[in-house]
Parts: sequence; structure tokens; C-alpha cells
Amino acid sequence: MEGSLLQPTLYTVKGIAILDNDGNRILAKYYDKNVFPTAKEQRTFEKNLFNKTHRANAEIIMLDGLTCVYRSNVDLFFYVMGSSHENELILMSVLNCLYDSVSQILRKNVEKRAVLESLDIVMLAMDEICDGGIIIDADSSSVVSRVALRTDDIPLGEQTVAQVLQSAKEQLKWSLLK
Repeated sequence: MEGSLLQPTLYTVKGIAILDNDGNRILAKYYDKNVFPTAKEQRTFEKNLFNKTHRANAEIIMLDGLTCVYRSNVDLFFYVMGSSHENELILMSVLNCLYDSVSQILRKNVEKRAVLESLDIVMLAMDEICDGGIIIDADSSSVVSRVALRTDDIPLGEQTVAQVLQSAKEQLKWSLLK
């Protein structure tokens, strides 16, 4: 009897993927190397997953022993995968956080071209949501605030004159206060 009870674990997400409307990978992260150890197995699973979900109206599917929640937009499909015994509501909260974060980052223009143009920020948002299969954050506004570009990070040559003057004022103020 004690072997049938599963111990609670923080490792709830097995993988996150964003596919285009042809089933090709835009971005994917797999956190459990035991489930899909090679890229070939990952791509085979993604093709199978896309074929099962691209015409369905549901939000959840059981496939190859994994619980997969998904959401589609214009030409993108967002997937979050967990083990078969995982709570679907937790996986759905990760999916909603990912979708809402991407939507805010891209200013409601969630489509393939926009995701590819901002792929670095989308990848960073994905890393802020889930790290190694452990859910770190499920609030899209806090994820977006952490991945937002700051003027301090912009190289001097790409800053506007107003930004350069503001930065110089701040530096002068802090040097006088010391």
C-alpha cells in the first residue's frame, strides 16, 4: 500500500513547448531527461502532440504517459507537460502564466514572427516561470517585470539623448551625495 502513494515533489513540469501552426518547434525546454533523452525523441513527441491537438477544442490531453495542457493562438500552440499523476490545475496555471507573459511582452501581438523577433526575452520569461521542472512563479506581471529591459542595460550608442542626460544627472547626484 505504501508503494502506491506518490511522494509530493517540486518537480511538476516535465516540459514546455511553443510550436507553430505546422507543428515545428519555435521554443521548447524539457526538464526530465528520463522522459525524452534525445532531441529526436523530443521532436517525435512534438509532432505526435501537435497532430493530436491542432484540431481539438479541448485544453488537456494524455499522451505517452504525460498530462499535456495546451492553448492555441493565431499561429502558435503553447504546451506544458507534466507526469500522468500531476495536478492539471497547476499545469494550467503555468500555461496561463506563460501565455500571459508572452502576450504582455509582445504587447498583445502573439504570433510567430513577433515571438521569433523577441525570442531572447520569451526564453528568459520561460526560465523565470520554471527552472529545472520546478515552478518558480505563476504570476505573469511579476515575470514580465523581471524580464523587462531597463535603460541601464541599453548600450550608450543606442540610448536617446534624454536617456543619456537622465543617466548623467543620476550619476552626478549620487557622486555629490557621497
